[in-house]
Amino acid sequence: MSAIEAKGLTKVYRTYKKEGGLRGSLKGLIRRKYDETRAADDVTFSIEEGELVGFLGPNGAGKTTVLKMLSGLLNPSAGEARVLGFVPWERKNELKRQFALLMGQKNALWWDLPAQESLELNRAIYGIDRGRFKKVVGGLSELLDVQDKMNVMVRELSLGERMKMELISALIHEPRVLFLDEPTIGLDVVSQKRVREFLRLYNQEHKIVTMLTSHYMQDIEELCQRVIIIDHGKIFFDGPLDAIIDRFAVAKIVSLTFEETKARDFSAFGEVVEQTPVSVQLKVPRAKVTETCRQLLDSCQVTDINVQELPVEEVIRQLFGERTTMKEAAAGGH
Repeated sequence: MSAIEAKGLTKVYRTYKKEGGLRGSLKGLIRRKYDETRAADDVTFSIEEGELVGFLGPNGAGKTTVLKMLSGLLNPSAGEARVLGFVPWERKNELKRQFALLMGQKNALWWDLPAQESLELNRAIYGIDRGRFKKVVGGLSELLDVQDKMNVMVRELSLGERMKMELISALIHEPRVLFLDEPTIGLDVVSQKRVREFLRLYNQEHKIVTMLTSHYMQDIEELCQRVIIIDHGKIFFDGPLDAIIDRFAVAKIVSLTFEETKARDFSAFGEVVEQTPVSVQLKVPRAKVTETCRQLLDSCQVTDINVQELPVEEVIRQLFGERTTMKEAAAGGH
């Protein structure tokens, strides 16, 4: 059995649609109209022990809704799920002791207590042996380099330090499943790197199942070999990160360097991304790369030529933009 299994998971929200003015309010008392929003729509996937999976999508795509259903915070409108063999929304204590949910925009620690005391409170809640607790917290604080911050009030910690403490709080009971919702949001580059390195090492050592949502593609590229992409509540890609480029990238970047300094117009060869007197970067359709390179070599004195794939982040950004445009066009057609 897979560590996480979701089959046809669906969550529908109904929102009251009120007409304006007094008349609209009176009509609402008699007959109310509702809009339905499918935050998750027939979501199906499975994750094996030890996998670290990126869960991607634009804002409002349904990522957090799925994580909340898998952690038992929300009941689905339809479908089923199993986490470590348990139905998450039954909220059985056996499951609660084996998973953790960390949301980058929510605080789990007590604001007015030192981090150490907040962690002690969690130790008591989970019934963790004190010796085991000290060993786990000591190891985690060393990995995250926050040993000297344990007795500082949570409200006085920097954002990066607070997030590291939140990670320790999420892991003190040594869960087998970890849901991470934007864990590096708002962090500076150094703190992001430290958190990513910690997550990578922790996953390797403990083989913990991890689902990670993030808007920072560097988080995904450095940590996840597999990604699941969701948009408007539906999964439309589940596979290796590298396969995103093969499947969705429509262009490549051709970089050229020239011998002589000369003003040229390269717009006929492709979209000019960047240009200097002695170099140019062009975005060229994949099917025309070979032909375009031949034409450029014939027409210019080229000293160096390089062909690269588009960055994954740009491919995904373009993909979300195209899907949003398609959805709007389809809605307009109705």
